[in-house]
Amino acid sequence: MTQPKVLILRAPGTNCDLETAYAFEQAGGVAERVHINQLLESPSLLGEFQILAFPGGFSYGDDIAAGKILALEIGHRLADLLHTFKDQNKLILGICNGFQILIKSGLLLNDLADGRPAATLTWNDHGRYEDRWVHLRHNESRSFFLKGVEKLYLPIAHAEGKFVPTSQDVLQELNANRQIALRYGAPDSEKEEELGWEPVVTFPENPNGSIGDISAISDETGRVLGMMPHPERHIFPYHHPSWTRRTQQPKHGDGFILFQNAINYFQ
Repeated sequence: MTQPKVLILRAPGTNCDLETAYAFEQAGGVAERVHINQLLESPSLLGEFQILAFPGGFSYGDDIAAGKILALEIGHRLADLLHTFKDQNKLILGICNGFQILIKSGLLLNDLADGRPAATLTWNDHGRYEDRWVHLRHNESRSFFLKGVEKLYLPIAHAEGKFVPTSQDVLQELNANRQIALRYGAPDSEKEEELGWEPVVTFPENPNGSIGDISAISDETGRVLGMMPHPERHIFPYHHPSWTRRTQQPKHGDGFILFQNAINYFQ
């Protein structure tokens, strides 16, 4: 059986490309790290791949806003190519800075009728870079990456991770379309909390103040996923911060299933 090929798109400042490539390879894929300049010079290269991943980091130093420069570069020079890739039933994953790129390039959510973006990712409420582990609940979304997932425990590391829809109508539409993929939660939460504009959980469970505690969004097809937490940083049990105190070790870390689902999608 042919192994799916994964293009890990990197740019100056990207720093999670090696880990993301390694996670896809551990799940059975063949990953190749490609610089944005290489793709701009040879756009047809994308046709060789089944999965496109935008890893975390600080693309172009986040000099204007997190992910903004690469998002503009993609929007002006690669938009048609990437939308075609998306329409070919292929998968796209954006992690942290990659989520910011997907949001700001229009690859993840369609703009509103008046041309405004449906949502953005902005500064954490406390205005600082935040690095910690968070509890996540799957929101019964249509995302193929999250098939079989109920809960996850993953690290976050960002300064601009607050998800803000343009309006309450957009929030409700995302919910009705099952595009809200993951929500921050309390460690002992056993039920899905009611979705509203105000977060249900507060800092540190919701590390950035995201509206509706939202940490991941899917597109309308379920084949594109943007998420702030880093699944590539928890693919082995010993990545867990308390792994030495566990009496029984799982086979994989919580983040591994996202990469496994992506590879299984093509098999």
